[in-house]
Amino acid sequence: MDTLIEISAWARDENWIQAAIGLGLLIGAALLANYVVKKVILRFALRLLPEEGKPLGTIAGRLANIIPALIITGGIQAVPHLPDEPVALVENLAAAFVILTLALAISKALDLINQIYARRPDAHTRPIKGYLQLLKILVFVAAGILMIAALMQQSPLLLLSGLGAMAAVVMLVFKDTILSLVASVQLTSNDMLRVGDWIEMPQLNADGDVIDIALHTVKVQNWDKTITTIPTHRLISESFRNWRGMQDSGGRRIKRSLNIDKNTIRFHTEDEIAALKRFELLDRYFDRKQQELDQWNSAHGTADPVNMRRMTNIGTFRAYVVAYLQANNQVWEDMTLMVRQLQPTPQGLPLEVYCFARTTAWESYEAIQADIFDHLLAILPEFGLRLFQEPSGQDMRQLGAFRQTETIPGQSGT
Repeated sequence: MDTLIEISAWARDENWIQAAIGLGLLIGAALLANYVVKKVILRFALRLLPEEGKPLGTIAGRLANIIPALIITGGIQAVPHLPDEPVALVENLAAAFVILTLALAISKALDLINQIYARRPDAHTRPIKGYLQLLKILVFVAAGILMIAALMQQSPLLLLSGLGAMAAVVMLVFKDTILSLVASVQLTSNDMLRVGDWIEMPQLNADGDVIDIALHTVKVQNWDKTITTIPTHRLISESFRNWRGMQDSGGRRIKRSLNIDKNTIRFHTEDEIAALKRFELLDRYFDRKQQELDQWNSAHGTADPVNMRRMTNIGTFRAYVVAYLQANNQVWEDMTLMVRQLQPTPQGLPLEVYCFARTTAWESYEAIQADIFDHLLAILPEFGLRLFQEPSGQDMRQLGAFRQTETIPGQSGT
């Protein structure tokens, strides 16, 4: 009953009506100011800016949100018959909102700085995105402290002194950020990584181009178009392969072997040497090698072929491959170029081609490499050599058919 009487008395009081009217007018003025600033003044100002200045509209739009908050902060005191507690609460909330709006505007400004910097030709060699992200973190941490101080009506220094006691907790929370910052500085200062670099990190299944370098992560687009995200600090604590050196050199390595059937390796006959002299690429080799062998054999005075040095088909083929690569205008002559024998294996004698193609583009490189080995595979029988190949199912069937034909006469004779 007493409560009803109090409500009835409050309803008959004109103070709350005046307060409600004052609040309504204040909110209406704030909304009107927000509309005028954003829809009229800001839109007109953006039309005057050149096309390059259009991104500033996003920052200006953020800052325009401060106007209603300032109007409410300045006008709340003029609303009649409002208790002190609601007035203080509104002022604190408005102050916190202004701080948050400024932090968001600064964040947008940092994004704009990164976009402008990315237009520079050397931006991919010295990315600043990681440093700007660190600045964003500092801005929002400072904004958070100021907002809490505004809501609690306390000095920010008092809050900071309290944070000193929480240093261990802060270090734990920002451990990844600190590690990433140190790694980002090392990667950038030592020029270890750039946007566009091809890197390979098998332990994280990363093999492709770097498309983004941020404070905490590095994004790699793999060759199968998937994206691998690598924590920045792991690029310092673990090893990775950067193929930029290959791309800068202008040559890509060809390193592939031909497994020669060891049963086909033998000395050349005179007829074979005469036939191989048709190859222009072998003219200098035959002249030099024949002179070398004649001098050695005459010096040792031996006439028995067993004790003489003679040309082999594998040696002649190796010399031919070297001459063929040197004459190929798609292979670098001033980079490492050699043809070498590797350790014999049960799969034959590996004859390795080691050279560098005059391109770093994947498609062109594969085409050059395939063209070289197409020719070598086709020319190999001219030297009396044969590639080693493990028996296939077809070989087994042919062998079985051959054995059947061999056993039939014997069976008929019994």
